[in-house]
Amino acid sequence: MKILVTGAAGFIGSHLCERALKMGWHVEGLDNFDPFYDAAIKKKNLAQSLAHENFKFHQGDIRNGDFAAELCGGGNFDAVVHLAARAGVRPSIEDPAGYMDVNVAGTVSMLEAARGAGIKKFIFASSSSVYGNNEKVPFAETDNVDNPISPYAATKKAGELICYTYHHLFGIDMACLRFFTVYGPRQRPDLAIHKFARLILDDKEIPVFGDGSMKRDFTYIDDIIDGVIASVEKCKGYEIYNLGESRPVRLDVLISEIENAIGKKARIKRLSAQPGDVNQTYADVSKAVRMLGYKPKTHLKDGLASFAAWLKSDYK
Repeated sequence: MKILVTGAAGFIGSHLCERALKMGWHVEGLDNFDPFYDAAIKKKNLAQSLAHENFKFHQGDIRNGDFAAELCGGGNFDAVVHLAARAGVRPSIEDPAGYMDVNVAGTVSMLEAARGAGIKKFIFASSSSVYGNNEKVPFAETDNVDNPISPYAATKKAGELICYTYHHLFGIDMACLRFFTVYGPRQRPDLAIHKFARLILDDKEIPVFGDGSMKRDFTYIDDIIDGVIASVEKCKGYEIYNLGESRPVRLDVLISEIENAIGKKARIKRLSAQPGDVNQTYADVSKAVRMLGYKPKTHLKDGLASFAAWLKSDYK
């Protein structure tokens, strides 16, 4: 198996590259080191893959159609795993045009490159944010997702739609993966678990938006990678899969668990709820279990222990 991973230097991308290489796959990674957070962190993420003989890295922008076409055309890839995107709900409210450019136009660019190169499988990283504030839980792939409440969510729904179009017109097998709040070693520094843990270590206040009742389906990185690998191996037709832990946790409970993992109490600053934030996420993973053999197994306490060990080592 030979795959192209976009966003290879990111949190999920770097873990995927390492897992695929361990499985004996050939991997080429693409990243543009977007300044959303420090490029030095992303380069560090890549270190283990760069040392592997079956890995090749390319720096470039997915929106550059000529570059994408040349890369896909010369790689003889079995699949593209498209993880590259502008991430984050709140930043997307401040820059909706930028998010549309990268997440929608960039996805079209990669789809066109894959089509031109005759690549038969395309895996698209979507998000649980497409469900918006759906009241029905757990969220199932058959639920209506026509009411996104942030530009980021809208771009992910748009990505799923354009992937379907390319499947319909050109016969490319597609899997759209709706990730539910992924965490673990190398998690992006702007995400809640990483941000809160560092602030606790620095003895600084952590910002808590709302009353702490917000729930998230926190999903450990190893479980997510299990699902991504399975989606590459079993990609056929056009399918959407939820990849989550299916065990939503309240924000105030999460903070308590982070305190336990770090071994230090948090100082909390209460703030009003933010626009674009959903009240809860909760994945129905029965389809992924049935069709991919997906079996999330990492409980929050264990996942946070692994994350805390990594963070403390990195912190030093």
